[in-house]
Amino acid sequence: MRHFHTFKVDSISGQQIDFSEFSGKKIIVVNVASECGYTPQYQQLQELYDEFNDKLVVIGFPCNDFGGQEPGSEADIQAFCDRNYGVTFPMTAKIGIKKSPHPIYQWLQHKAENGVLDHAVQWNFHKFLIDETGQLQAAYPSSVSPFDDRILSWITS
Repeated sequence: MRHFHTFKVDSISGQQIDFSEFSGKKIIVVNVASECGYTPQYQQLQELYDEFNDKLVVIGFPCNDFGGQEPGSEADIQAFCDRNYGVTFPMTAKIGIKKSPHPIYQWLQHKAENGVLDHAVQWNFHKFLIDETGQLQAAYPSSVSPFDDRILSWITS
């Protein structure tokens, strides 16, 4: 069975992100959108990334599949994140989740691929937690804050 570290994806700026580079760190995978009611979670995600960057990586996956709330280009998304939230965590190129799902989201959402759970993304800012060995640990819907005790406890454990 594949694990998270076997995947690669294009970054928002056009380079390749090889997830094997994050081996040994916990990872929060989150699908992001610039025009969503949950968009202010960018700030909390950035704060987590800043505070725990020795053991945590946050990876943002821009996606326009939920309410058309990420209509811009990669350059537009990057400018928005820089200007409004000072985002420095890795961001990928825009991907599909519902429409033409990216392979990483096929893996994240299907127990047959990740070996842990079936968990469909319902909206923007859905969070998946990946451990240091590349195994899926948990998934939380958009309404769960990045500062939720369950997430903070997981990071610090």
